[in-house]
Amino acid sequence: MADIYTPFGRVYEDFVEGDIIHHWPGRTITESDDMMFSLLALNQHPLHIDSHYASQSQFKQNLVNGTLVFSVAVGMTVNDISGAAIAMLEYENIKHVNPTFRGDTLYAHTEILEKRESKSKNDRGIVYVETKVTNQREEVVMTYRRKLLIPKREFANRPYTHTPKIEEAKI
Repeated sequence: MADIYTPFGRVYEDFVEGDIIHHWPGRTITESDDMMFSLLALNQHPLHIDSHYASQSQFKQNLVNGTLVFSVAVGMTVNDISGAAIAMLEYENIKHVNPTFRGDTLYAHTEILEKRESKSKNDRGIVYVETKVTNQREEVVMTYRRKLLIPKREFANRPYTHTPKIEEAKI
């Protein structure tokens, strides 16, 4: 029998230009999610919090707060993209392609566009990616790009990357 440990995040060498990483599982956005996020973000637009108002809009229903969609999408990618990152350098080209409604399930996949070694420090590199977010109807609802500073394997500091072995655990 083997012990299998899955590291959190990827190091620079794990990223290959052209690869597409499919993030799983998806995440269904509930009314509670949308309402709580809108209140926390102080975004009181009636399209998010007033069902009667939203029913009279072109969408005929509440729209999910776009920054919630972005936050969930970024969160879905953490284990696969930024879990071992030194820093998130830049987000760009954030586009709301189609609306997201309460009850929609979001899925994401990320393409590795480019990577290059750091010019100033040999222990890291910059990885440039694009994430596409789709719903259960396979409609693209959001796209965005970002640049991350990722450690090379030899220098990666990933504390607590495993749980204690069963015989070590105190029961």
